Amino acid sequence: MTTHRWVWADIDLSALQRNVRTLVAHVYPQQLWAVVKANAYGHGSIQVATAALDAGATGLCVALAEEGIELRNAGVDAPILVMSEQPPLDHRFMIDNELIATLYNASTISQYAQTAKTFGRIAKVHLKVDTGMHRVGTPLGDAVSRAQQIVSEPSLQLDGLYTHFATADLVGHPATAIQHERFRDIVDQLRQVGITPPQVHVANSAAAIRQLDTESTMVRVGIAMYGIATNAESDSFGGSTDLRLEPVLSLHGRVSHVQWVDAGEGVSYGLNRPLAGRTCIATLPLGYADGVPRQLWSRGEVLITGRRRHIAGVVTMDQMMIDCGLDDIGIGEEVVLIGRQGTENISANEWARHVNTIGYEVVCGISARVPRNYQRLTH
Repeated sequence: MTTHRWVWADIDLSALQRNVRTLVAHVYPQQLWAVVKANAYGHGSIQVATAALDAGATGLCVALAEEGIELRNAGVDAPILVMSEQPPLDHRFMIDNELIATLYNASTISQYAQTAKTFGRIAKVHLKVDTGMHRVGTPLGDAVSRAQQIVSEPSLQLDGLYTHFATADLVGHPATAIQHERFRDIVDQLRQVGITPPQVHVANSAAAIRQLDTESTMVRVGIAMYGIATNAESDSFGGSTDLRLEPVLSLHGRVSHVQWVDAGEGVSYGLNRPLAGRTCIATLPLGYADGVPRQLWSRGEVLITGRRRHIAGVVTMDQMMIDCGLDDIGIGEEVVLIGRQGTENISANEWARHVNTIGYEVVCGISARVPRNYQRLTH
C-alpha cells in the first residue's frame, strides 16, 4: 500500500556528492571513509553510501555489524569498517561479509581469531587505542601487546590502527594535541617492534576540516558530509575554512487543520502560552514520534509562506500547532521545519541550540515513519 502523508524529508544526494568531492579534495592524499552509521545519520544508509562512494569516498564506517551486512546485502562491495567490538555471535557474519572489525580487548581478539580460523578465513581488523576519549579502545599501556597479539594470530590481518578525538571541534582545547601526541607515540612504538599497519587514522569531520592530522592514511567523515556543522553553538566545524558544504536533508510538512483561537486561550497540553489576541493556529501532522523534540515548542519556529512562525504550544506525539498571527493560512500550505523557504532558513543546528543538543541528534532523531524523498543525482 502506498500512502501520501503530509510529512516528508527531502534528501539531496547531489548536494551530498558535492560535499564529498569537496572533502575528498581537501584531505588529499588521505583517503576519505564515509561514516554511514545510524542509517547515515537519518539520511538513508544505502542511498548515501552509494552516492558517497560514487563521489570519491574510499570506504565506509558503521557502528554495528547489522549496518554493514545491510550494505553488503544491497550490493555495496567497498571496504566497511565496524567501529566498535561486536558480540561474539556476530563474528561469523562479519567475517562472511568481509567487514573490517574493530578490536581492542584481548578476549575479543582471541574469539574473533578463533572464529576466522574455524571458517578458514583471514579477517582484516583495526586496533582502536584509547588516547583520552575513554569510551572504547585498548589502554595506552596495552596497545603494543594487543597489536602483537593480533599479528601473532594467523587468521587475523592487522589492517589498521586508530583513535578518536574527544575535542576536535573545540578550537584551542589542549586535549586534542595531547591525544594526538599519545597516538603518535603508539605508532612509533609499533614501528620499533616491526608493526606498521597499512591504515592509520585519527581524524573525524572537525579534525579533517581543520587538517589537524595530515600524517595518517585516511579520515573518517560523518557530519560534515551531510552539511551540518559539528559545533551547534557557533554553527562551525571548529575552525576557519573556505569549504562550502551544503545541508543534505530538509524536513517538510503541510498544514492539516486551521482554526481561529480567541485571545486568552491556550494551545496544546498544559495550555502554557495564552494567546495575546485572536490568532490563526495551523496544525501540522507530525510531532515527537517523528523526531520533533517535545521541548522545541518553547523557542522553535517553522517557515510558512516564507515567514518564521512560532510553535504555539507543546509538541505532541503526532501533531504540533503553529501561531500564524493574523494571516489566514490554508489547509495544504507547505511548511518547512528544517531547510529553506524563500529567503529564510532553519538549520538542524538551530533546533539543536533551542533544545541544548547537537545537530547530529536532531537528524538522527527524525524517525523512520517520515518518508524520505531522494532527489535525482546529477553527475
